[in-house]
Amino acid sequence: MSILVGVNPGQRSASVLHLAAMLARSIKTDLIVAAVLPQSWSPLRHNADGEWRTYMSDSADIVLDHAASVIVGVKATFVQHTARSAHRGLLELIEEHKPDLVVVGSSSAGAIGQIALGSTNDALLHASPVPVAIAPRGFRAADTATVTRITAAYGGTDAAADVVLGAAGVAQSIGASLRVASFAVTRGSVTAGVGLEAEQDVADEWARTIEEHVRSLLAEVTALPRVPELDGAVVGMGDTWAHALEDVEWDAGDVLVVGSSTLGPLARVFIGSHATKVVRNSPVPAIIVPRRAAEELVEAAEEA
Repeated sequence: MSILVGVNPGQRSASVLHLAAMLARSIKTDLIVAAVLPQSWSPLRHNADGEWRTYMSDSADIVLDHAASVIVGVKATFVQHTARSAHRGLLELIEEHKPDLVVVGSSSAGAIGQIALGSTNDALLHASPVPVAIAPRGFRAADTATVTRITAAYGGTDAAADVVLGAAGVAQSIGASLRVASFAVTRGSVTAGVGLEAEQDVADEWARTIEEHVRSLLAEVTALPRVPELDGAVVGMGDTWAHALEDVEWDAGDVLVVGSSTLGPLARVFIGSHATKVVRNSPVPAIIVPRRAAEELVEAAEEA
């Protein structure tokens, strides 16, 4: 078991490292911290190409040295990897190292405290065969911090139910509590997914229906061989996705778990539009889980 961490070879960022270390401490595993270097441009002369490669490698060494100074209390391996693009390099590293989880940071263009999907993590979310964790910009965790509560996003689908049951097994195994959350934006027309956009009266009716589903789902959780501490269920509503997420209370040590789109490939993440909106507005780290991985987590949770 291991966690792969992708770092930008040209930029020192502590957010992704703090999240990776917190997750590694929680599940008691090691880290593989990787800087993906771009391949050289073909028009470069041989000498210029060599100088450019040396410069990029030296820059990556600085970033990896910085990573080693930030990561505390976790065993880590540091590697450089060359690929045509950052997300392709991460996929190649996933194939090589078979991690259980990939951790990446937000785009530098995003606001502090929120998750911003840049070209690399967005492409990874459409292709990764393993769960992907994303750190909000500026995320920090204490040197001994672990995950204390998992909030599983639920939108009424069977795939979302698998995410909740799978998250229950993970929560129990790491000593965290489990909470179920749904989100609604009270404007526009009704849609399906992790959340919805609707007029207030329709949203209220949807919330009542979701609460009934969640009660039944939590009964399934309590029937598992190993039951985590349950922290109830919440529904966040607002006139924007940001306000809907803000309508729910969040604490240090929280992570949000979101399932991938039911329309996407079974073995890959392929995050849908509503899940994307929830993730983009999450004030805490988010983990996006492919359907096949969610099903495997359910099987693990159901084992005695």
